[in-house]
Amino acid sequence: MNWMKFPKRYLIVILTFVSTCVCYIERVGFSIAYTVAADAAGINQSSKGTILSTFYYGYACSQVPGGWAAQKIGGRKVLLLSFVLWSSTCFLVPLDPYRVTSLVVTRLLVGVAQGFIFPSIHTVLAQWVPPHERSRSVSLTTSGMYLGAAMAMLVLPSLVKFKGPQSVFLTEAALGVMWSLLWFEYATEPPRSEHQKATAAGFGESLLPNKASQKIKVENGVSTVRTSKIPWKRILVSMPVWAIVVNNFTFHYALYVLMNWLPTYFELGLQLSLQEMGSSKMMPYFNMFIFSNIGGVLADHLITKRIMSVTKTRKFLNTVGFIVASLALMALPIFRTSGGAIFCSSVALGFLALGRAGFAVNHMDIAPRYAGIVMGVSNTAGTLAGIIGVDMTGKLLETAKAEYSDLSSPESWRAVFFIPGLLCIFSSFIFLLFSTGERIFD
Repeated sequence: MNWMKFPKRYLIVILTFVSTCVCYIERVGFSIAYTVAADAAGINQSSKGTILSTFYYGYACSQVPGGWAAQKIGGRKVLLLSFVLWSSTCFLVPLDPYRVTSLVVTRLLVGVAQGFIFPSIHTVLAQWVPPHERSRSVSLTTSGMYLGAAMAMLVLPSLVKFKGPQSVFLTEAALGVMWSLLWFEYATEPPRSEHQKATAAGFGESLLPNKASQKIKVENGVSTVRTSKIPWKRILVSMPVWAIVVNNFTFHYALYVLMNWLPTYFELGLQLSLQEMGSSKMMPYFNMFIFSNIGGVLADHLITKRIMSVTKTRKFLNTVGFIVASLALMALPIFRTSGGAIFCSSVALGFLALGRAGFAVNHMDIAPRYAGIVMGVSNTAGTLAGIIGVDMTGKLLETAKAEYSDLSSPESWRAVFFIPGLLCIFSSFIFLLFSTGERIFD
């Protein structure tokens, strides 16, 4: 009986949280397994960067189509299809560093499939979650990424050591299939709210802008029907949307560079073994999990208690998160011990996660009806950051290796961490100038 009283929207949020957790186990898992296999085969850093960034080409291609598909046929169905596709593809990944074409094709396919996930999640949450719960719901859902990354950093190096790199992909595929079964069993279409204020904020509405989704307006007892259309032009020229886009780019540039190259930094930059580092190596991502949820709860508290407006809350948390993260990123190569590097990377990623309570929830503030579309647009920028950042980092390290003979000196890594640090400062000012917490798309 208690289970029957458990609000369905909470179950939906928990399942989306688990989905992001599983996705990031896959992404970090590939980085760990491929790094071990590539280093054993003597693959250079530039070539590693190219393979690691291939995922993001596919991911970028499906962001906006993912938002459109979620609006058109429903986020619930698209999310399920995405999981089935990437889980199936994981079974086919041939972890042979010399089979470059096969690796590129499978990573592209996984990227395309996973590109549908976050636009679908934002569409689902915009339908299920009322406005006063959105900050903490989105923060909890996205914090699954960081918990997944932490779990991957803790468990997968040992799995690679004892069972081999290929075992990582079989494990990831099995997790994806299990989540798909849970989502198929328990996820349903959202309720239609009868509360006028909730409906005005987009809660409980059908967000599908097709012929079946029409607005009905009653004037003087006469009903008129108007077909809803996606305001593409207004979205693409909106400065508040671009403020989100710029910050999404910076957030993911920093995250993807650290996620893909932190194992290399520990092993080649600091001469540490991931297996011997124990649980400490998961702390940067676990810190993201903690700070993401702190940011969500704090944002909802500031808004519901009327301490700050929605606009000021978003700007405050975004600015604090990005500025502190920038300082930690630029300080990271100075610390030459395991503890110092873990501390700096934990602060950087933790405060970046705090900043997500600013820009990452802002989609649903300004455009709850088109949250999946706006998320698709901004996440495309975030994915381009992965392509640029991960690949360029490999080239920076290859250049540094030629100049300094190896990658153990702090000078070899300074540019790697200074670039995202400076981007954080720039992005925080853009968000301060152009963002808003008001609804601007009906």
